[in-house]
Amino acid sequence: MTETPQRNRPDNPGGVPGGDDGRKNPLTKRGGGAAATRGRTTIADGVVEKIAGMAARDVVGVHAMGSGFSRTFGAVRDRVPGGGKSVTRGVKAEVGESQTALDLEIVVDYGVSIGDVARDVRENVVAAVERMTGLEVVEVNIAVSDVKLPDEEDDDSETEPRLQ
Repeated sequence: MTETPQRNRPDNPGGVPGGDDGRKNPLTKRGGGAAATRGRTTIADGVVEKIAGMAARDVVGVHAMGSGFSRTFGAVRDRVPGGGKSVTRGVKAEVGESQTALDLEIVVDYGVSIGDVARDVRENVVAAVERMTGLEVVEVNIAVSDVKLPDEEDDDSETEPRLQ
């Protein structure tokens, strides 16, 4: 006596009972359709801002992100316990259902080509955001707010703590 495997659905649903109507109908999971098509995924602006901020900082020639005021404010916030470094500083994202637009404010190192740095930042940001989110990046606007001179003191540099 041979045993046949039991299935929850017949081999030929909708076909002729006991026969083959020529259609292939693979078994589907409950609820119908592929699992990947069930439901919706939304991505918050802050998620895209973090991805873009990290990608922009990876480019050689980008010294910092944000304007002088936001960097100064961020340096103070970084020293507050639990404040942590903000990777979204200098990044603003507008996220739609399938597209996103980004505005970045950067500080470049003295001596680098601003055009080349801006191009590299755009390429890196677009690649990272599109790869990680699946959103189409429609534009990346870059504002260069400052140039870091070699002899300038860094706003974000760590100083000796007053208390030991």
